[in-house]
Amino acid sequence: MAAYWISHGEVSDPETYGKYAAIAKGVIADHGGEFLARGTKTIWLEGNDRSRNIVVKFPSVEDAIRCYESEEYQAALVFARDVSVRELCIIEGDESS
Repeated sequence: MAAYWISHGEVSDPETYGKYAAIAKGVIADHGGEFLARGTKTIWLEGNDRSRNIVVKFPSVEDAIRCYESEEYQAALVFARDVSVRELCIIEGDESS
């Protein structure tokens, strides 16, 4: 069953964060991740708005977790940690996703 990374964040240093994004994009793809929405128009109806919102589809929850926990992704996160505030969750899709 498919799973989705939902990420919301704010970036204080786009240049450094760009290093994270460049590495993470390839790692996510290597784990079967497909970007569904990234940098597109976002309309907040509730909660705290964030300037960066991303949705990535993975083949399964296990694939999404493996990606996040991978050595390569954790190495990419070094560039994001001090220059961004992020929330990231994994949501399992329903049987029709």
